[in-house]
Amino acid sequence: MSVRFPLATSTWDDAEYQALQNVIESDRFSMGPQVARFEEEFSKAFGSRYAIMVNSGSSANLLMVAALFFSSNPDIKLERGDEIIVPAVSWSTSYFPLCQYGLKVKFVDVSLETLNFDLGALSRAISDKTRAIMAVNLLGNPNDFSAIGDLIEGRNIVLLEDNCESMGATFEGRQAGTFGLMGSFSSFFSHHISTMEGGVVVTDDEELHHIMLALRAHGWTRNLPKFNKVTGEKSDDPFEESFKFVLPGYNLRPLEMSGALGIEQLKKLPALIEGRRKNGALFQEKIADHPLFLIQQEIGQSSWFGFSLILRPDTLLSRKDIVRQLDEAGFECRPIVAGNFAKNDVLKYFDFEIFETLDNADYADQNGLFIGNHHYPIPDAFDVLSRIR
Repeated sequence: MSVRFPLATSTWDDAEYQALQNVIESDRFSMGPQVARFEEEFSKAFGSRYAIMVNSGSSANLLMVAALFFSSNPDIKLERGDEIIVPAVSWSTSYFPLCQYGLKVKFVDVSLETLNFDLGALSRAISDKTRAIMAVNLLGNPNDFSAIGDLIEGRNIVLLEDNCESMGATFEGRQAGTFGLMGSFSSFFSHHISTMEGGVVVTDDEELHHIMLALRAHGWTRNLPKFNKVTGEKSDDPFEESFKFVLPGYNLRPLEMSGALGIEQLKKLPALIEGRRKNGALFQEKIADHPLFLIQQEIGQSSWFGFSLILRPDTLLSRKDIVRQLDEAGFECRPIVAGNFAKNDVLKYFDFEIFETLDNADYADQNGLFIGNHHYPIPDAFDVLSRIR
């Protein structure tokens, strides 16, 4: 089977290759000035006070969860055993840091229309035990943050965002990924910008920023500013501060090449998102009334990571039938992210609860798939898709 319509394609041109060459010629490959510049430009682009680049979106999720365990602010500090609410459909590393830090994970169903939180179920799931919510913006689609804000207003609940699939999405004119106390982004090859591997956490909280600077690199003080919210004041002696460890950190640092690539990719991001949105508009026009498929309903302005296709309940075809037809037509396709994650054997390692039922997550898991989107026009893909029966 030849792939006529792949899941993802490169967005690089000579600018990215020259950026790589410049790093090679500099002979500085570990995290340095290119990463710092990318962080500064990323924070400006997304309207956040701080941005911290790491080596993947998965690491971004780990970093922002970990940071909450070392905050001095009792309103946001988490402890092992605290309850966090998550949607049942997302990627594995949305959940794994929660397990690794001993949080009680409460799985809540998604909406079959939007693939984000079922807001009714979320409302019922929030209790006096709830300390945090992880909102996942799935396949480019932002959550309804106005509704979520109303649900948690006046409660001591931390809102986090996994925005790894939805860079460039907006809700009420504001960038997805910036509604929570922290938000994560991914710049893996198949995502909206590509830095080989890479991820970012954004926040407006200075202490969390400083905590993440230490956690990202071994838990040492070397990358902290002289006056900081972790140690207070650093010594002016770089030798004294070179191996001073204050937090149980990791090595999540990105390469200079990734930072340099990110700088060039950010310049292209508005056009990349515009191209994806034009495809999204045409997809909705061509497929909205398809006799076989339900498609994702847009909240705010999606950045259209990909296009979900869920079999209508009254169709006589199976997903295997559809996958076979898509394969024959040249489409590369995948399940909807990780489907209903609560079905996985790995949950034997979790402290978790399934709230009510996960009927929609189960249905999407068994009857859903997605195909790729791109920054360039793909009208042929929608013409072919519209003829599948």
